[in-house]
Order: sequence, then C-alpha cells, then structure tokens
Amino acid sequence: MTKIEVVIQTAKIDAVKDALHEIGVEGMTVLEARGHGRQKGHTEFYRGREYTVDLIPKIKIEMVLADEMVEKAVETIMAAARTGKIGDGKIFLSKVDDAIRIRNAERGKGAL
Repeated sequence: MTKIEVVIQTAKIDAVKDALHEIGVEGMTVLEARGHGRQKGHTEFYRGREYTVDLIPKIKIEMVLADEMVEKAVETIMAAARTGKIGDGKIFLSKVDDAIRIRNAERGKGAL
C-alpha cells in the first residue's frame, strides 16, 4: 500500500476529485492548506497599499491506495492538476505497512 499526498491549487480540486473517481479511487481526505514553494508568495495592492501574500491557499489531498493503483492515480492527478505554470503543486508517495478498519478490525488492502 502507498500513501499519496497531493498539494494542488484550490481551483483544481473538482477536476482532480472527479478524475480520481473515474478511475475507481473511492476514498480520500481533502484539507485546506496554506503554504509556498519556490515562488515565495506574491505582492498585491489593496486600497493603495502594497502587501506581501507569502502563504498561498492550497488544497491537500491524502489517500492510501493498493500499490497496483498508484501509478494510474499519479498520472491522473498530474493530468487533471497541471496548468504548466509555477505553483501547480507536488505529489508525495510513502509506503504504508498496514491499514486497519476500526469498525471491524479488518487489516491490509481490505481495510482501504
């Protein structure tokens, strides 16, 4: 099993979520996040004053998938979230040793 953590632009959440549902991904956790990468935020003007927005709103998606689904999910996420501009986001993959369904103590892939 592999945990996929995805940080994307907020405007792309519906496209990514729908694309993942189409390939059979059933469960995910979606969080609102704020942060920055290399772009270090940007400068804006409000009522004639300049201020720096250094933490940009993002969406973080977390899911644990069977290993055979991971590459397809990664390709799907990249296709749905890519704009080709800086700030498109990142995908992080981590190995998961076990998963346990609390309701009935089912373990492993069956718990997903």
